[in-house]
Amino acid sequence: MYFNLTLIIFTFVYENGLLVTGYLSLVIGKHLLLQPPQPPRLPRLSSFCRRSQCAALTPELLDRCTLEPVPCLVIPVKFAFIIDPIHLLDPGHDTSVALMEAAQALGHEVWITQARDLGVVAQKAQAALSPVKLTPVQLQEGRWVSVDRWYELGDRAILPLESMDAVFMRTDPPVNVPYLYATYILDYVDPAKTLVVNNPGGLRSANEKMYALQFGDAMPETLVTQDKRVVREFVETRGRAILKPLGGKAGEGILFLEAGDRNLNSMVEISTRQGQLAVMVQQFLPEAKDGDKRIILLDGEPIGAVNRVPTGDEFRGNMAVGGRVERAEVTDREREICAQLAPKLQHDGLYFVGIDVIGGYLTEVNVTSPTGVREIDRLDNANLGKQAISWVTQRVESLRQTPNAV
Repeated sequence: MYFNLTLIIFTFVYENGLLVTGYLSLVIGKHLLLQPPQPPRLPRLSSFCRRSQCAALTPELLDRCTLEPVPCLVIPVKFAFIIDPIHLLDPGHDTSVALMEAAQALGHEVWITQARDLGVVAQKAQAALSPVKLTPVQLQEGRWVSVDRWYELGDRAILPLESMDAVFMRTDPPVNVPYLYATYILDYVDPAKTLVVNNPGGLRSANEKMYALQFGDAMPETLVTQDKRVVREFVETRGRAILKPLGGKAGEGILFLEAGDRNLNSMVEISTRQGQLAVMVQQFLPEAKDGDKRIILLDGEPIGAVNRVPTGDEFRGNMAVGGRVERAEVTDREREICAQLAPKLQHDGLYFVGIDVIGGYLTEVNVTSPTGVREIDRLDNANLGKQAISWVTQRVESLRQTPNAV
């Protein structure tokens, strides 16, 4: 009996985001048609290959065959995370830690640095980087629990950032002068060699309050001014409004303005520094009492959401000021908003973003270090960190295959 034997050697990005290579063995009925050679023992092995992931087999042949699982070689990705001091992070809340844990769990290298440790030498960005090993948090009785010593740092080294495959810029706001200087340094990372998330130019162009103004149809009525008279007219016409500092974060400095309040002028004067600093004033949305929804976008696509509900007498739902979190779905209206934002976000290299929506209206676009992943994972039994890291590894593989890609 004669057989036409074919060896299928493949390379693909596995479902967990690892770049793998391996072999398929084809079995029809009880007859082994091809036994792949045994690969040498390797220091790092992935999960086994699965038949549904081989595009080389026709649907007819797939109906008649199985794939013998064979260990696959992992080509790890080197990740650098630019974060705030790691000892100040909350592993049960901070999205940066969730991303680092996901990268480590998928077999990749994780390095950390701070914005103050960046520099440029010979026209190339470099950083003082430390490898880090993490002890992942565990979900216990509905909350994330970490051990006391949840991270271990290796020896620090000054390395070019282009020695990394991907760099996450995750320094918390405010976007001040040191932050802007860090983005200028990141401009000296060759995008054909290393992916920076989010793009430094995009970070500079995307003030988290002002950026949303490009999507007026999705926003509540909004103005930006430093003129006390303009603010007062807006409030008196609409009865109530919300004032936001343009550089604020985590609900800091947000004020509820109401017509007839004898403190209105004073509050505006303090917020604008006597008319020297512009602020954002938005129509008050009564739906705010039902929650301020954070939606995480990955390359313009919504991948998860969490609702943040004000507690007590507080009108702000931000977690940093005590907002209660609850599970949330992304509505059709919110998907329309995401679709409206997606082309602009992609154009600006803003790949990992968190938008805020109240009552079906876009209020902010968070691009510096959007949070909410831990809460979404806990409430939805999800793993958004692995989704994000898997997407990055696919982009890295595209860079490896196309050396001159931008």
